[in-house]
Amino acid sequence: MEQAAITYDLTTHKGQSVIFVRSAYNSEFNRWVRQLTGVRWSRSEKAWYVPDSPHYRNKFGLALPLAGKDVLAQIAPVNQPALQRFIETLQLRSYSPSTLRTYRNEFAQLLYVLKTTSVDTLDPERLRSYFLYCVNTLKLSENTLHSRINAIKFYFEQVLGRERLFVEIPRPKKKLILPNVLAVGQIGKLFAQLANLKHKTMIYLAYSAGLRVSEVVNLKIKDIHSERMVINIRGAKGKKDRMVALSQGILELLRKYYSVYKPKDWLFEGQYAGEPYSTRSLQQIFHRAKTSARILQDVTFHSLRHSYATHLHEAGTDIKLIQELLGHNDLKTTLRYTHVSNRTLANVKSPFDSLNLEKE
Repeated sequence: MEQAAITYDLTTHKGQSVIFVRSAYNSEFNRWVRQLTGVRWSRSEKAWYVPDSPHYRNKFGLALPLAGKDVLAQIAPVNQPALQRFIETLQLRSYSPSTLRTYRNEFAQLLYVLKTTSVDTLDPERLRSYFLYCVNTLKLSENTLHSRINAIKFYFEQVLGRERLFVEIPRPKKKLILPNVLAVGQIGKLFAQLANLKHKTMIYLAYSAGLRVSEVVNLKIKDIHSERMVINIRGAKGKKDRMVALSQGILELLRKYYSVYKPKDWLFEGQYAGEPYSTRSLQQIFHRAKTSARILQDVTFHSLRHSYATHLHEAGTDIKLIQELLGHNDLKTTLRYTHVSNRTLANVKSPFDSLNLEKE
């Protein structure tokens, strides 16, 4: 595979240091990239990625510094106090471990490039030049660039208190990425591939209540409130608690599951006693079921949540109620489902159907 046809983006994704591998779509590239060990597909970035490791650094001929621990070790002493203050401020504001890692790594990339120049001396023009470097030389995607800007903005505004510094720096336009949604019939085909009671219960539950994979595995027995027919979701994304409806059919399945597995604390126990089920394992179960059901669309476990919201909208549920059930802060996030719902599209008649064409 010719390296000139490929671009590499070194960044963090889901709290991990990764390398995005991009190229114009062609069958040769697809065959090549699928053979890479540990390669995964990012729906949000629409790109393949692999772990950021020395192996792939050598394979791809990359000279840029590693993200994470390696780049942290190469930050000049003059900027080490800035990094420490940055991390401490994130901790004091109780940011999640995943957000802290992402912000730390993105801010560290700037500190590495500065070498012995103090980050505190940068003005808007110097920052603008750095972000142009990220676009033109590093070729960061829009999402990654937003993440890096947010991390650096946090330092200057929240740590140094320079609130007006970023007014003059434009941001890249965000892509409108519509969620991938399964049809009700496809959900049925996928469910039909699940023979194991535990696997079936977890995936049925995720779709029935629009749960994230992390929310499923972090459920405890006490979170199922059968008297009120609700499920308590605790400490979800954004450290928010919420309640969702408990389906009668799911309650019956949960009772059957409980009688067989008899969990102690976590509703779905993992391989080792006292630990919850692995998110990675549950995602793999979904992927195997999807493959067995011959579903060709690019869907992931999270697509069950997208499908739940879309199917609610198609059934006439108010969009504000869907927002509350999903735990979205911004209604705009929930409104994405109106773009993929067939609630209104089903009533649209294509002008093609009005043509009097001879049937072959």
